[in-house]
Amino acid sequence: MRILVLGGTVFLGRATAAEAVRRGHEVVCAARGRSGAVPAGAAHVPVDRNTGLGPLVGEHFDAVVDVATMSVTWVRDALASVGADHWTFVSSCSAYADHATPGSTRTLAPLEDDPTAPMSPDRYGAIKVASENAVRDARGDDAFIVRAGLITGPGDKSDRFGYWANRLSRGGRVVVPDTPDQPAQHVDVRDLAAWVVDAAEQRVTGTFDAVGPANPLALVLGEVAGAVAPPGTELVRVPEQVLQRHEVTPWAGPRSLPLWLPATHRALMFRDAGPALAAGLRPRPTAETARDTLDHERELGLDRARRAGLPPEVEQELLRAVG
Repeated sequence: MRILVLGGTVFLGRATAAEAVRRGHEVVCAARGRSGAVPAGAAHVPVDRNTGLGPLVGEHFDAVVDVATMSVTWVRDALASVGADHWTFVSSCSAYADHATPGSTRTLAPLEDDPTAPMSPDRYGAIKVASENAVRDARGDDAFIVRAGLITGPGDKSDRFGYWANRLSRGGRVVVPDTPDQPAQHVDVRDLAAWVVDAAEQRVTGTFDAVGPANPLALVLGEVAGAVAPPGTELVRVPEQVLQRHEVTPWAGPRSLPLWLPATHRALMFRDAGPALAAGLRPRPTAETARDTLDHERELGLDRARRAGLPPEVEQELLRAVG
């Protein structure tokens, strides 16, 4: 197969291109090339999607994989510029409007691109909805749309899952949120990439939540600890009111506890993985993702500045607060 990956230099796009190359497909990556190199064996066609797909306009591929992060304009332009027998668009579970009610499938109202509008999770999700609609308008039901949840594994720049692999590998008393029953789910980037390539090969279509099974947060963190933590590591549950009093934020940010969610967003990591699993998504054990993520963390530097997680001094404040 001849596969076009719109992207291909970082994280999911790169993992998808690498998996397709590994299987012997002819892979073309269309990207600026500023964020990194395409995988060995893939061809790089330099393009800036703000100005179009340039030399690729009018070409036809067996499959196209579009990982456009946040631009319905890019999505529409790609659909009009190249042809394909199979089209994958990577969307997001942020497309859903209700993250408090388990099972809710209502999506946000679509929004158009507006560079002057302030960024927010809802705006991100609404542009993903608009992009999904653009794909359906152009392809009808003949498209594979994956609403990704938390994507983890080597290459993740969000630092969310990586924080836990990093911190738990150091042992000692580790602050965790006292929400043991909160649902948590993720998908390893390599498993999602493999499923995207499977779908291209098998002409899978439909819209799916691209997530692994949901488990209690305590179990997920326990699996990470079991994979990377030294003996004697203690997970110290800190009540939410204490976290809030110390201005610790949920999910992400420089003073955060990743994977912890406020009550208004507890269903964000409680999507139904059943349809994706039935359609061929094969998640690996969380422990394996944790070990490989820790290897990546060590390559980057365990003590580097992070986008998500607790600074050591904040963690010590919390430990003193709970005794």
